Amino acid sequence: MQIKEITTNKSDFMDILLIGDEDETMINKYLNTSKLFALYDKSKLTSVCAVMTADKDTVEIKNLATYPEYQNKGYGSALIDFVCKKYKNDFKFLVLGTGENIRTLNFYKKRGFKETHRIKNFFTDNYQKPVYENGRQLIDMIYLKKFL
Repeated sequence: MQIKEITTNKSDFMDILLIGDEDETMINKYLNTSKLFALYDKSKLTSVCAVMTADKDTVEIKNLATYPEYQNKGYGSALIDFVCKKYKNDFKFLVLGTGENIRTLNFYKKRGFKETHRIKNFFTDNYQKPVYENGRQLIDMIYLKKFL
């Protein structure tokens, strides 16, 4: 496995970013100001992670996505571990927001994240079309935090 920081042509990764966030307009709001990390296994792109500074103590994962054929193989976990190691000397916390999807929430909780708060109606207020995961419409954004 190899993780590379992508510094140019980040929009070339839009197809995989859309797995983690279905709205290109929303992705474009954070993509240029985020650090983008791409994970390759045997030169095949499997996963990406967009990270940006939230405040002086906090770094935020804005997008974590893995192609479906590579999911459940540890690539997302490897990117989270990479981000934690990369930022632990400069920040105290790692946060992220996600929809109310039990599988996704459990994935993050197994990696040390704890739910902190919700933003009511985030998905219905900020996305042009309804967003569905596992057949369920996402309404609220759930924020999780981890100590680095």
